[in-house]
Amino acid sequence: MLVVGTSEGKRWRMGRMVVQWVLNAVALWIVSRTVSGFVVSGWGSAMIAVVVIGLFNVTFGLLLKIITLPLGILSLGLFFLVINAVVLKFASEFVPGFRVETFKAAFLGALALAVLHLVFGFLTPKRRRREYRAEY
Repeated sequence: MLVVGTSEGKRWRMGRMVVQWVLNAVALWIVSRTVSGFVVSGWGSAMIAVVVIGLFNVTFGLLLKIITLPLGILSLGLFFLVINAVVLKFASEFVPGFRVETFKAAFLGALALAVLHLVFGFLTPKRRRREYRAEY
């Protein structure tokens, strides 16, 4: 049984984070092989690009999503793909070996990454919630 506060629970969370990091790099590599204008030169560049994209998504992307929330609601969330494309294009300027040449490539890459993240989300194991029962 997995208890959250134990070292076993911490190891499980850390292992899951590493698996997510690697799967995101694999998704980025797959997109680079399928979308023209979306280039990742190697695994090292993919791993670094995933970290940079994550940091930009948490800061810059989140700010843009909050500012454009009404537009995102009106477009049923499709405008957030545009924001993700902007984040990808912006991140490609900072990571050597990761290049997004056009906005079309960034948009198609954002769409493909969203689909791959959905698929990978179904494939990764989830932590089971501990059931609490009252014993009398």
